[in-house]
Amino acid sequence: MMRVLVAAALICATTASAAAIELPAEIAKRGSIKVALVPNYPPMEFRDPATNALSGFDIDLGEALGRKLGVKIEWQETSFAEFMPSIATGRVDAILSGFTDYASRHEIASFVDYLRSGPQFFVQQSRAAEFKDAAALCGKKVGASRRTMFPAQIAAWSEKNCGSNPIQFVGTDGSADARTQLRQGRIDAAVQGNETLPYLMDLEPSAYAAVGEPIAQQFTGIALPVKEKALQQAVVEAVDALIADGTYRALLAKWKLTDNGLEKATINAGQ
Repeated sequence: MMRVLVAAALICATTASAAAIELPAEIAKRGSIKVALVPNYPPMEFRDPATNALSGFDIDLGEALGRKLGVKIEWQETSFAEFMPSIATGRVDAILSGFTDYASRHEIASFVDYLRSGPQFFVQQSRAAEFKDAAALCGKKVGASRRTMFPAQIAAWSEKNCGSNPIQFVGTDGSADARTQLRQGRIDAAVQGNETLPYLMDLEPSAYAAVGEPIAQQFTGIALPVKEKALQQAVVEAVDALIADGTYRALLAKWKLTDNGLEKATINAGQ
């Protein structure tokens, strides 16, 4: 009898917790949240090569948030260029796709931050001895996605640390292209978010070596329409609930992101 009472109490507590998170009426009525993503950024989001199913930390987190909020997550694949227009026009309710919270984006979207990261230099393992620290990259060709803030961050780091022998930046069509150019020897080093490197190093053992520390700190967030304050609050509460019940930490460990975790969700912490 005691076990039955304890189980009932746990069910009631869970139900009460879920009910306390109040969603906007339209979303509650629809029973789903439309979420944009581009599944090309492992381990955040990608398609499993074996099954073609969506996979990654953001996918697991999104599904967990849906359960916590009592709604279905409707994943909608789009292009990176369409992220902000999709939020601005209401085609989607959210973006959950390894999307960095920058202050320049706050006019259109508010970000519920759930991860910290930073741009990280890395080289081919076979050349690691040439690059014992980041200063060795001065004067070298360094590639990174031109669609990100990495070019500006690399330029700022180079100006501060390289003087008259600056890094030669090479813009690429995303992080995968940067790695291809690195393997081909067309660039000496590449930059991408440090949250992706442990996963890549597991996939391709002995292929890459990180150089130095991240050259900036940034936050990854769930982008939501600026005017949707109720939705923002609901997502903050849901993320914090996943942190409190251990789900968040378990997902960080699963995807080798423990060092990137936050203790609490924040809004618009990006610079």
